[in-house]
Amino acid sequence: IKTFCAKVLGAPPTTISIPERFIKPVAKIGAPVIPKTKVGIRQQRIDILAIGVSTGGPNALAELMPVFPKDFPIPIVIVQHMPPFFTKLLADRLASKSSIKIHEGIAGAKLSPGEAWVAPGNYHMVLEGNSNAVTIQTNQDSPENSCRPAVDVLFRTVAKIYGARALAVILTGMGQDGLIGCEHICNAGGSVLVQDEKTSVVWGMPGFVAKAGLAEKILPLNEIGGEILRRVRESQTSTLQK
Repeated sequence: IKTFCAKVLGAPPTTISIPERFIKPVAKIGAPVIPKTKVGIRQQRIDILAIGVSTGGPNALAELMPVFPKDFPIPIVIVQHMPPFFTKLLADRLASKSSIKIHEGIAGAKLSPGEAWVAPGNYHMVLEGNSNAVTIQTNQDSPENSCRPAVDVLFRTVAKIYGARALAVILTGMGQDGLIGCEHICNAGGSVLVQDEKTSVVWGMPGFVAKAGLAEKILPLNEIGGEILRRVRESQTSTLQK
């Protein structure tokens, strides 16, 4: 077990630590698999960005989140597999490095453009309402994929409320949490991007989604932010022109 703040977030050392699986690189297993990309990509207005991430996630998010400008026109919801307390620490640390506001998820909070919410440790985070007024709710239902919070739980509600107007991103992580959630988003007409194997600490979560043919693009971490910005900008511009 390593010191989490000093090792992962760059904060001053602390006596609080978390399991190695949240921060330690894991050897890639098995022969290389050529991932498939989703065909029939359609241009849709994007009204929410949903991100799922696990092992290696704090560093990946620290690179991605500062890309978004203060006037980013849609809300962001994030599941990072992490125990209680550390999700609040992560949100605060990311907020200190980013232009947008970043918070730990709070039951009853209303989603707003230019704000990001990180699911609290030991709670599932879900969305309720309609696309005009969406709020965060939390619960302690049974873990899914041995995780609470779980990406699948959040993504199902994102798909239900936003449908084709959802953009999902799966970053580095162990296991396959997010696969079923991405299926829901794709079935609703939404879009999915995943991080590539080379830049992932563990190509588990993004790898499962890619191999299932659910990803429209498989990108290195340093290109994902630009792709999100381009898609959001173009989707909103095309809507205004109609």
